[in-house]
Amino acid sequence: MAKGMIHNKDLFLNQIANKLGRERKDHVSIPTWKHQPQWEVSKNDSPEDLLAAFRENSKAKNAEVVETDKSMLLETIQKVIKEYGGGSIVTTKDARFAEHGITSAFDNEQTHIWDTALGQENIKKAKEANLGIFFSDKSLAESGTVVQFNDKDIARSVSLLPITYVAIVPKSSIVPRMTQVTREIHKRVEAGKDLPTCVNFISGPSNSADIEMDIVVGVHGPVKAVYLLVVDR
Repeated sequence: MAKGMIHNKDLFLNQIANKLGRERKDHVSIPTWKHQPQWEVSKNDSPEDLLAAFRENSKAKNAEVVETDKSMLLETIQKVIKEYGGGSIVTTKDARFAEHGITSAFDNEQTHIWDTALGQENIKKAKEANLGIFFSDKSLAESGTVVQFNDKDIARSVSLLPITYVAIVPKSSIVPRMTQVTREIHKRVEAGKDLPTCVNFISGPSNSADIEMDIVVGVHGPVKAVYLLVVDR
């Protein structure tokens, strides 16, 4: 993607600094706080502890948790697809499907793999899909949350528009909480790497309690959520 041109940036920023009565700053650094309790949460938890917490907190968010290992992932995902009605499926365009040996599950006319060349046709397919299937980039034990680092191929519509979304959650992706995800984003910035177009934190199916405090599922997103936990280490 071509970068845009910014004109008169220094003149603009100098004027703001002048109005504020202070010198222009040419860099911003993250402060080192004396107290950082966010790093203490689950600090000493083992991968098994984090897995157990993720499982429990996911179920509390009305997400079904299905567990398997990498060798049985293909069979398991085929079973999940059948149990949740099969039909039309939309997936992200993600090399991890091939790496985990499950591309054959989507080698059919009912599956649409996200293709940026098709433009709005992708959105239409996602709206019509019964199932949306994608990988969780990071998974938060504290809240039973899956995280998508979105880009042109990892589209948020896959998790947002179908009736049911299936998040494939590698055990190695589970971290204590949002703290670890934000640290990774900061590291990407420091290394000069491209950032995701957006970062989605998704906890279970769509829920709303805005009207009279009654929980309503599926108002603005999927009605059902399935977390397919994969023991990969």
